[in-house]
This record gives sequence, structure tokens and C-alpha cells, in this order.
Amino acid sequence: MTTPLTGAQYEIEAGGYRATITELGAGLRSLSRDGRPLIIGYEADELPPHGAGQLLAPWPNRIDGGAYAFGGTRYQLPLSEIARGNAIHGLTRWMPWTLVAREGDEVTLRCAPVGQVGYPFAVQADVTYRLDAQAGLHVTVAAENKGSRPAPWGTGHHPYLAVATTSVDEAELTLPADSWLPADDRGIPSGPPRDVAGTEFDFRVPRKIAGTVLDHAFTGLRPDADGLARVRLDGGGASSVLWADGYRWLQVFTGDPLEPAMRRTALAVEPMTCPPNAFATGDDLVILGPGESVSHRWGIQAG
Repeated sequence: MTTPLTGAQYEIEAGGYRATITELGAGLRSLSRDGRPLIIGYEADELPPHGAGQLLAPWPNRIDGGAYAFGGTRYQLPLSEIARGNAIHGLTRWMPWTLVAREGDEVTLRCAPVGQVGYPFAVQADVTYRLDAQAGLHVTVAAENKGSRPAPWGTGHHPYLAVATTSVDEAELTLPADSWLPADDRGIPSGPPRDVAGTEFDFRVPRKIAGTVLDHAFTGLRPDADGLARVRLDGGGASSVLWADGYRWLQVFTGDPLEPAMRRTALAVEPMTCPPNAFATGDDLVILGPGESVSHRWGIQAG
């Protein structure tokens, strides 16, 4: 018997919803309702393409040159985005996560609190994926500092929302964000957030993506009456809705630099607790003191 590249596969279901979570990185490998994919998935024996479904910790997005200072000490992380000279998407997405609990509709996985090169902090991460027959996927990401010193922390997730169009150009996007973050050609912020009003990045009123190229962080999220900020993608008679609670940022990516199989075929909508380069700038960075913990929630449902 062979072992797939993504390790053990944890399948959960509720009503018409089905999801598969992987031992590798505690990633979301598939999610569907009544057989229709809500995200771009991949095979168990395939590494997640372009971050698909991956959990990002202890930081989302990029750190410029992999360098940052914290508590009076400078640290250097391995450069995982070599072409751009950045550290990208954290350290835990290529680590095996341990099963903590499992039910028919829910699974919890844990990443042990061990330090790594450039991140000598003992933060334990837990993630629970739960399916509800009506509300769809609920994800809770929790972190607890098990170490003896304060630790910087941020997290995100990297699902590619899918609808029933062959290209996102024909899909309609609703993005309740008042501001977008300019970035340079290496994906590093090049200035403060700007108002989306009057720009091609204003999707507060639903409209087709058409030819808009997106690989930007958005903030100033407008929650609904229940406190949840919702991004909606509609196309071909199908809808995928991502909601976020406690995440102040969303990275939205149309996949233009990717190979043809994934180029503009789905829309990455990444809930993030902090913007790109937060370890260097401190913007919205969570600082966990010894024994302190924090959690954030997000989810996806069919529209």
C-alpha cells in the first residue's frame, strides 16, 4: 500500500456537503455540495498547486527578503519564493499535522509547537474543519503560545473559489472592501491602503470581473448584520460564498501568472489576519505572550 504525497485523508460530510482535509499542512483538498465543486481541488497524490486550499501560518502572504526584527532581535527566514526573494505563506503548510479529533462532519488537526529556522517560537496551531448541512464549511484556526517568550503570529487560508464558468472573466464578484493595498512587482506593499472608489478594484456593487487583473490585498471589510464579511462569486448559475470573522484582510487573485490549466479559471480569495510583510512592518500583527491564545473563523457555502 502506497502513501499519497498529502498523507492521510480525512473526509467529512453533512447533507450534500463533502470535504477532504489532508495530513500535509492540514489543507482543504476538496469541497463540494451535491457533487458541484465549490473550490479548485487536487488529487491526494499531488502537491497542492499554487497554494490551493493551504492553511498559512505563522504568517500569510509574503515577507520581504524573509527578514524581520522582533523583540530587539533580527531573524532570517528561508526564502520559499526564490524568484522574488521572499518568504511566502508561512512554515506549516509542508508539515504533517496530527489528528486530534474526528467525527463524521468534523475533524481537528494540530501542528506541534516547535521552533524553526527564522522562527524560534513555540506556537501550537489547531484547526477544526466542520460541515453543516445548511451553512456549509466552518473553519476555526486557533493558536496558543506554549513557549516562554512573546511570539509574532498571523494566519490565512488559500482556497480558489469555483463556479460554473470556464473563466473568471464571465463570473460576477461581490467584494465588500473599501480599500486596496498597492504592491510592487515582488508582491511587497509599496504604500498605504487606497480607496477603491473610482478604481477597477471596486466590487462593492456586484459586477463581472471581465479583464480585471487581481493579485491584491483588500481591507476595510464591510460585515453584514451578523458581523461576517462575505465575498460572493456567481457564474453559470452557480455561486460560492466565502465569509470571514476576525480577518481584517483578503488577498484576491485571478491567477494570471499561472499555467493555462489554472490561469483565470478560479478566484483565490484568501482570508488573512494581517497584510503582506506584516512581520517586518508590524501592521495588524498578533503578538502572543506566553500562554496566550487567539482564534479566527471563516467558511464557504454554496450560494
